[in-house]
Amino acid sequence: MLTTSIDPHAAEARPRLLDTVDRVSEMCFGLFMALTFVGAVSAVAAPADAGRVMFHTALGCNLAWGLVDAVMYLVRTLTERGRKLSLVKAVRSASDPSEAIARLRDALSPPLRTLVADAELEAMRSRIARSTDWPEKPALRGQDFLAAAAIFGIVVLATFPVALPFIVIHEVPRALLVSRVLTIVMLFGAGIALGRHAGFGGWMAGVAMTVLGIALTVAIILLGG
Repeated sequence: MLTTSIDPHAAEARPRLLDTVDRVSEMCFGLFMALTFVGAVSAVAAPADAGRVMFHTALGCNLAWGLVDAVMYLVRTLTERGRKLSLVKAVRSASDPSEAIARLRDALSPPLRTLVADAELEAMRSRIARSTDWPEKPALRGQDFLAAAAIFGIVVLATFPVALPFIVIHEVPRALLVSRVLTIVMLFGAGIALGRHAGFGGWMAGVAMTVLGIALTVAIILLGG
């Protein structure tokens, strides 16, 4: 999907490393991964050291998947940046303005294609043609690595509210209760954040995210995750 502006400077001027959707998605990913181990503990007669083993296993899993997710974020960022740069080069090398406008329109998402007039695309084409500071090839920047580090940190930190009660509380049933309460609170908070970001009711979104999260966790456990 083509953004509203593909100016190279505007594209890099991000006020935050990750937007609300990214942060909530990564938090939920780490949360669900940890919940699969909590479900495993609750499904068997837990030995004395089950909580500690579960915590270390869940933490190790989220460390690994946090690293994978961070690396894939960098791959996705580099790929998207290369796709935009290829579009710019195609527009600049087009034989006539109509061909360049057609390329820009093809890059738009289907809902936007009928909303953006040729005059607006021509203005964008003119700005691209006049600009001389486009890079020769896509590259990652310092802010991209900071965002990847933030993704890694969010996934790993999501382990602790779910798994840490089994280290602090030695009675497994009570630790399970605390873990589940914290999980519900986190899912509810994630739903509120998404709801407010999308512009609709935060409380209803919180309830919906909680129900969805519980359903996903049950499905993950039943599927052997």
